[in-house]
Amino acid sequence: MKRYELLAEEIATSIRSGMLDVGDRLPSVRQISTSRGVSVSTVFEAYYLLEARGLIRARERSGYYVTAGNTSLPPEPVIHSNCCTGALPVRINDLVFSILESVKSRAVVPLASAFPSPLLYPLPRLARSLARGAETMDPWSTVDDITPGSATLRRQIATRYMADGTLVQPDDVVITNGALEALNLCLQAVTQPGDAVIVESPTFYGALQALENLGLRAIEVPSCPRDGICLDRLAQALAADRPAACWIMTNFQNPLGSLMPDEKKRALVDLLASQGVPLIEDDVYGELYFGPRRPPPAKAFDQEGLVLHCSSFSKCLAPGYRLGWALPGRFRDQVARLKLMRTLAVAAPVQEGLSDYLARGGYDRHLRQLRHTLALQQTAMSCAVQRHFPPGTRASRPEGGYFLWVEFPAGVDALLLQREACLRNISVAPGPMFSARGEFRNCVRLNFGHHWDAKVEAAIATLGVLAAAQLGNPRPAPAIEEPGLSALGV
Repeated sequence: MKRYELLAEEIATSIRSGMLDVGDRLPSVRQISTSRGVSVSTVFEAYYLLEARGLIRARERSGYYVTAGNTSLPPEPVIHSNCCTGALPVRINDLVFSILESVKSRAVVPLASAFPSPLLYPLPRLARSLARGAETMDPWSTVDDITPGSATLRRQIATRYMADGTLVQPDDVVITNGALEALNLCLQAVTQPGDAVIVESPTFYGALQALENLGLRAIEVPSCPRDGICLDRLAQALAADRPAACWIMTNFQNPLGSLMPDEKKRALVDLLASQGVPLIEDDVYGELYFGPRRPPPAKAFDQEGLVLHCSSFSKCLAPGYRLGWALPGRFRDQVARLKLMRTLAVAAPVQEGLSDYLARGGYDRHLRQLRHTLALQQTAMSCAVQRHFPPGTRASRPEGGYFLWVEFPAGVDALLLQREACLRNISVAPGPMFSARGEFRNCVRLNFGHHWDAKVEAAIATLGVLAAAQLGNPRPAPAIEEPGLSALGV
């Protein structure tokens, strides 16, 4: 372990043992640096790591405070899956559409939403950049950059990857109408109808919808809420089923929130390359990390051009602008041709507007504030789950993104819970919508990307009452006081 990791583990042990309690102020960075004989940067790295684990939070001009002790957070879930038993057809669209219909009204507490609150984004600044981009746009760019996208924007995107240590050239980038188009184009480029594709279990329902729409079959491989897909089971599936491709989310996976360690990403890329199987990497949450650095994508370890990496600005900067991109590696020409045939181009003013915003600076400042807010809201929701949900409930501890995966005790039916919650203007995403086999009947995905207030706390309490009733333990909903986030450092 590195010095900062050892220091972080020592402080974490003090918190878990009860020596440090929720609300206690930690020694200042300079105090720790002097007393331990380590650099200030080492202490900051340790504190950042503890923040990522949800154990401490920074208060502006006040220092770091303990926000979660050993009894404050529910235990982590364990995935019990009977998957990886061969490829099967996918029929998920009807279930997904019926559940997504329940999140459209603003009166509904949007715990099932796939997006964080739009109020978290710098929309006025984006609007000004959009206006400037439209005014200064070269008319010939609407012809010259039709399919690959704006050359200026592609340079901006490539520069951000290079700054994080992933070598990308502007010509490697294909701009798309959101990440979902990028993912679908990449999937089409490497498969034919009837092929089998490996997905995680549970997995993003959009991946299952894409497979269903293209007539592809799913091979589900179990994934861990802490570090992602099981490589041993993946190797078994590769040997048994000869898939055409693999679709995986390596950073803050939806719905689990898992983060695959760097060495595991390298091993994943090497394993698939040894079999000649393309990896479609969905990395839309990569910028929403709570730790000290952006986790590299699997693309960073790609030596063969077999990783088709996809991302967008929808989750971290500009929801509704529908601007994404693909780094398709050796399949770049196929993806560009499919893009040309399907939708031809992305709206030029949107591309120029986002390029203007990135060029003027401020993006990283926005991201720091966004990550800080999401990290606080994650801790608030995790603590509320521990307070209100039935004993035996487990919940993931993501180090980024904005999803919490909750596993209720056996006996809770998530589909029934979703229907009952919907009648009370609360939306949740039940586990079966994340599996081609309809597994995870006692699990739900909760979105902590919306402002934490008494209404959200009351919704969590109501879900706890509904779940307890299914277990034969009816109890009244507890009174909810206006919680704010003062105890969490806001």
